[in-house]
Amino acid sequence: MIITGYGICAVISVLVTMIMALRSYDHIDSYDWTITILLPFLIIAYWLKAQVSEEEASLVLFVFIELMTSLLLAVVLFSMLHGIGIRVRLWTKAIVYGAIGLTLFPIGRIFANRVGTGSVEITDTGDGYVSRMTGIFNAFEHFPYLLAAIIFITCIIALILSGKKKISRRSVLGYLAFIGIWIAMYTVEAAGKTELSYLPFLYVLTQFLLMASYDQMRTHDISNLITENQKDHAVRSYVAIGLNGRFLGANEKSYDFFPELRNRKAETRFTEDSELGRRFARIIRNYTENGIGTGSFPFGNQTLAYRISGFSVRKGGAVRGYLIDIRDATEEKKNLELLTDYNDRLNREVAEKTRNIEAMQEKLVLSMADMVENRDGNTGGHVRRTSDIVAILVRTITENNLFPLDEALARDIIRTAPMHDLGKVSIDSGILNKPARLTPEEYDIMKTHSTISGQMVKILLDGVEEDRLVETAYRLARHHHERWDGKGYPDGLVGEMIPLEARIMAVADVYDALVSKRVYKEPMSYEKAARIMCEGMGTQFDPNMRNAFLCCRKELEDYYSVVNEAV
Repeated sequence: MIITGYGICAVISVLVTMIMALRSYDHIDSYDWTITILLPFLIIAYWLKAQVSEEEASLVLFVFIELMTSLLLAVVLFSMLHGIGIRVRLWTKAIVYGAIGLTLFPIGRIFANRVGTGSVEITDTGDGYVSRMTGIFNAFEHFPYLLAAIIFITCIIALILSGKKKISRRSVLGYLAFIGIWIAMYTVEAAGKTELSYLPFLYVLTQFLLMASYDQMRTHDISNLITENQKDHAVRSYVAIGLNGRFLGANEKSYDFFPELRNRKAETRFTEDSELGRRFARIIRNYTENGIGTGSFPFGNQTLAYRISGFSVRKGGAVRGYLIDIRDATEEKKNLELLTDYNDRLNREVAEKTRNIEAMQEKLVLSMADMVENRDGNTGGHVRRTSDIVAILVRTITENNLFPLDEALARDIIRTAPMHDLGKVSIDSGILNKPARLTPEEYDIMKTHSTISGQMVKILLDGVEEDRLVETAYRLARHHHERWDGKGYPDGLVGEMIPLEARIMAVADVYDALVSKRVYKEPMSYEKAARIMCEGMGTQFDPNMRNAFLCCRKELEDYYSVVNEAV
C-alpha cells in the first residue's frame, strides 16, 4: 500500500515539475528550481528502495537518497539565507557541496574493497522492504540531520529578522514548517519507530505548495521584478506594491529617497496618514482609474519623476501588483523651468513684434484707405464706418450662431474690412468725385475697383500674413459687390457661391451708403433704409442675412445717430 503511495507521489512530483517548466517565467529562482528538480528523483529513489531485496541495490539507493537529501537541505539553507538578505559566497557553496560529495568517498571504498565495515539489514514488512544501515553507514545517515538542524536555526533567525528585512513572514513560516516536520519524521525513523519512511509524502506536499505559492513568493524579490533593461539604471528607485496596497519590496536606492522604507515590514499596508502612503495611493489610483502611468511630484527638496506599471512574474500570468520606477528629476525640472521661462520670454517678444508688424500693416492699409477717401469726395469716413458695421454684424452672427462662422474667420473679416475699396485709388478722380449719375462707360470703369482691390490686398499681405487671412481679404475685396441673384460684379456669382465675408461686407457697404450724408444727398431715414435692406434680402443680399441685420438694427441706428450728429 505504501509502495503504491510512493508511486502516486512520484507521478504527482513529475507532473508538478513539468507544469512549472511549462510556465513562462521572465526570471527564475535558481534555488526553488533546484528544489523542484531534486524532489522527483528523491521520491522515485524511495519508491525503488522499498522494492529491492538485494543488499547492493539497497546500498546504492541508500547512498543516492542520502546524497539527494543532503543536496536538498543545502539548497533550502542557501535559499533561506538569500531570503533574509545574506549573500552566500561561491566558495562557501563550494565547501558545503564538496562536503556532501566527500561522503561518497568512503562508501566507494566499501564497494571496492568489500570490507565489512558497513552492512545493510533488509526486512520485508509486507508493504515493502526496509533497509537499515549499520557500521560506518550510520554516520553518513545522520549527516542530513545536521544540515536540517542548521536550517531550523536559520529559520528562527529569519523570523526574528523578518521585521527588518524585506521578506515575507509567510515564506519563512513555510520553510520552518517544512524543516520542523522533516526533523520530526527523520528522528522517528532514525529511532526505528516506523517501518517505511513517510518523507516522500512530505516532499510531494512541499513541492505542490511551492508551485502554488511560487508567484506570490517572487513578488517579494524586487530583483526578480526589475527587467534587465531597468537594472542598468542604478540611480533609479523601484518600489513594489501589491494589488491590496501592501508593501512588497524595494531596492537599495529607494532607501535614499524614502528612508522610512528601510524599516517597513513586508506585507504591511501603507496608511493615508503618511505623506509617502498618500503619494503611492494617488499614483496607483491615477494609473488604475485614469490610465496615467507617468508623472512627477515634489518630495522634500527634490522633484521625483515616476513611471508605474503592473507586473507579473511570468508571461501571460495574472498581474500581481504594481512596480513604481522613481528617479530624481530635480535638475531636469530646473532645466525645464529655465527653458520654459526662456520660451515664454521668446514667445512674448515674438508676440510683441507680431503685434507691431500687424499694427504697421493696419496703419498702412488705413493710410491707403484714407488716401482713397481723400480722393473720393463722395464717401468721407466710409471705410471707418463700414469697418465698425462689419464688426457689429460679425459679433451678432457669432453670438446668435446665425452662420457657421468660427472665431478665426470672424477675426479675419473684421481685420480686412478696411481694405475692401483700396482699388478706388486707381480710378480717375473725375469719375470718383462726379456728383451726378455715372454714364454706363464710367460705371464700367468704376466697377473695376473691386477687381483691383483684390489684387492690391494680395500684393500688400502676401508673404507677411497667414495664407488664411490673405484669402479672406482677397475674397472680401473682390466680391463685396456681388449680388445674391447673380446680377452683381465682377464675376456674377450667385447665392452661396459668394464668400460669406463678401456677403457680410455687402450689407455693411450698402447700409452705410443709405444712412450716411453724401455731397449729392442727405442721409436716409432709418425706417426707409431698413425697409430697403429687407426688400433686398434674397435679391441683392443673402436672405439669411435678414436675421442678422434685424438683430443688430437698433445698435446700428444708435451708432449712426452718434456718427451723423458729430458730422
